[in-house]
Amino acid sequence: FYQLLGITYDAPLSTIKSAYHKALLTSHPDKRSFLSAIPPVDVDIALLKEAYATLSNVSSRVAYDSILQNARVKTSTGPRPAQIISLEDFEEAEEGVWTHACRCGGTYRIIEEDMDAGRHLVGCESCSEVVWVGYEPANDEHHATNG
Repeated sequence: FYQLLGITYDAPLSTIKSAYHKALLTSHPDKRSFLSAIPPVDVDIALLKEAYATLSNVSSRVAYDSILQNARVKTSTGPRPAQIISLEDFEEAEEGVWTHACRCGGTYRIIEEDMDAGRHLVGCESCSEVVWVGYEPANDEHHATNG
């Protein structure tokens, strides 16, 4: 909503109201002058109204800011995988080491210790891309038969 209205996170109510009215005027086809230097903006009016209603009400704004903060924390906790690849699609390069080709020409590499530790995110050795490797931990047959 802040970006939609073009305001900062600490904008006072007067700035929010001014930005809302400006956004309404610049996006409304009947309110724009054909000689206006401001280019037309294609914005959903209902979304503008929701942004203004949320940010102009103190309790709604606090709740919205909290949601934004939680979203930032979640996205900053680790890389977002580009895709999910089954371990079955990997090739066993050597005992306990599986590899898969990355689209950059590099290699994803997962080892048995990673799987034992429950790690699914694997980065390419050549670029910054990360994939989520799907596998199920193997049951220890000794425990399964003697447990």
